[in-house]
Amino acid sequence: MHIIIFKTDVATQTQASTLYPLLKALPPVQQYNFDLEDCDRILRIVSTEPETRAVCQVLKTQGFNCETMEAFVYQP
Repeated sequence: MHIIIFKTDVATQTQASTLYPLLKALPPVQQYNFDLEDCDRILRIVSTEPETRAVCQVLKTQGFNCETMEAFVYQP
């Protein structure tokens, strides 16, 4: 599994809620959550593939900024 951390400008839970179905529709995405209290408005993705472009594209098409901050492989 890959864990990818994105910096976003998603400011509210309502905005995040509109993105959840779009993120869920990406096949490699297994889990996702926003930390809107963090100054970088973090989006964390757990994915079977290190697919950063598709995630950023989903946010950008909805009018949000998205930038990959960190990615690593998780071995349970």
